Amino acid sequence: MKMTLLATVATCVVTGSVLAQSAKQNDALEQEIRKLESANVDAVLRNDMAAVDKVRAEDLTVNAPNSQLLKGKKAVVELKTSGTKYSSFIRDIESILNHGDTVIVMGRETVIPTGDSSDAGKTIRRRFTNIWMKRGDKWLLTARQASVICQN
Repeated sequence: MKMTLLATVATCVVTGSVLAQSAKQNDALEQEIRKLESANVDAVLRNDMAAVDKVRAEDLTVNAPNSQLLKGKKAVVELKTSGTKYSSFIRDIESILNHGDTVIVMGRETVIPTGDSSDAGKTIRRRFTNIWMKRGDKWLLTARQASVICQN
């Protein structure tokens, strides 16, 4: 009985230690992903396509808010280069799901287009999902979906 109790206590201590380390790793990963998301928003606002390009996978697929399905980083860059620019872009992350080498980020975005956009000056709210994958030693945005929330 004593050996069983001792073994159980030892197992609990080891398991607790492993869980604590896992929680620390998850927290560190979440902070890393939040930094990438923030830097991406900042680069889009500054229209810094070189910075945006650094975090995009070559096989990036985007289901864009304008109902276009874009396949490949080149298609996304072409649309963004000739597309909408923003005077404001706020991304509110509501959930980060860690699945090893894949991280799913979900939340809301509020943007105000500028320039030649037909929506220039309007506040546009949308829902988004970004999927980041670890490729080599780098996290890259591999898939994105964004939908405009209907305004009544």
